[in-house]
Amino acid sequence: MTAIHLANVDAEADVLLREDAGGVATLTLNRPDQFNALSSALLGALQSAVQDLARDDSIRVVVIAGAGKAFCAGHDLKEIHGHADPAFAQEVFERCQRVMVELTRLPQPVIARVHGPAYAAGCQIVAQCDLAVAVPEARFATS
Repeated sequence: MTAIHLANVDAEADVLLREDAGGVATLTLNRPDQFNALSSALLGALQSAVQDLARDDSIRVVVIAGAGKAFCAGHDLKEIHGHADPAFAQEVFERCQRVMVELTRLPQPVIARVHGPAYAAGCQIVAQCDLAVAVPEARFATS
């Protein structure tokens, strides 16, 4: 499993894991203590991974999963509220929008593997995928 780390974006390490096996790339949101909330670092890593996958002919399918108890709790509101400049929030939301569009443009089918809560922007990730596979305990919600 390869960890993607964008030190320029955030101090978090290994916020997104990528594992390739048999033509399948699995991207795992890796902030389990924060229920995989979409921080600026995680969004940056996800965007970079999606752009790389778009050019990778060896990958036939992309799976998006979450580490820990949740698939994704949505945006990292603690990070957003921690910035006094409202432009930070705008930048995060615009990047998220770009990532969502890039997910739909991937040449490979994208599968969401949902094993727990998918809330707000986490639910949006699921909605952008071509297929979602969810356990009975999975929960979906938007405000």
